[in-house]
Amino acid sequence: MYQISNFTDNDDVKVLDSLGPFTVIEYQRDLSVTPGNAQMAYFSSVMNVRKRQVICDLSKAQITLQAGAMQWTVGNVNATTGIKGVGDLFGKAVRGKVTGESAIKPEYTGDGTLVLEPTYRHIILVDLADWNNSIVLDDGLFLACDSNLKHKTVMRSNLSSAVAGGEGLFNLGISGNGVLCLESYCPKEELIEITLQDDVLKVDGNFAIAWSSTLNFTVERSGKSLIGSAASGEGLVNVYRGTGKVLLAPISK
Repeated sequence: MYQISNFTDNDDVKVLDSLGPFTVIEYQRDLSVTPGNAQMAYFSSVMNVRKRQVICDLSKAQITLQAGAMQWTVGNVNATTGIKGVGDLFGKAVRGKVTGESAIKPEYTGDGTLVLEPTYRHIILVDLADWNNSIVLDDGLFLACDSNLKHKTVMRSNLSSAVAGGEGLFNLGISGNGVLCLESYCPKEELIEITLQDDVLKVDGNFAIAWSSTLNFTVERSGKSLIGSAASGEGLVNVYRGTGKVLLAPISK
């Protein structure tokens, strides 16, 4: 048996969100300051530049992490590589290479508590049931998920998306029933959710951080002709076509 004190019950710690096995906390102030950095710490807290952490309850689900994300564990917690053989290792290595994610994502099992490294980025919890059990992520967003979720490499519909659309040619797709934990440069409160029903979304720039795998993503001219695209000043745009959802950030990373 174990007991954790002066953590989530600390008056400097606020619980931001909780879903499935994940709880997101935020430190309201940085108390470990010196006279030399006190001014920066004060204005950081005022402008929402705060440390955040994810707490994982392994009694609710096994957890898969981005490599290096674990800070500490307590109780019955076991870590594995999640590799099921040579073929699985090769597939994960290839997927990690093309998506920019870590090739090996450790899996944690047991019924104890797992705490992730603090970050100044924003933590977003996503229930894949709200995304028809399948989502595609922009590079670098994955932090953790329920281990029963499946990971795959999603290739763009056309090569021009890698060259001209401000995006990579491959992305990480995640499917199944469970909760996904994202590490975003933009807070959830500022994310725009667009739901398409046999429609088209065109975005000038790298603003989409996640979208339904049911959508067809391409890069196209903003106008019907090269002259029209040049005249509009937009050139090429990212196009999401079909039925599904897209999460847009107000600024590009």
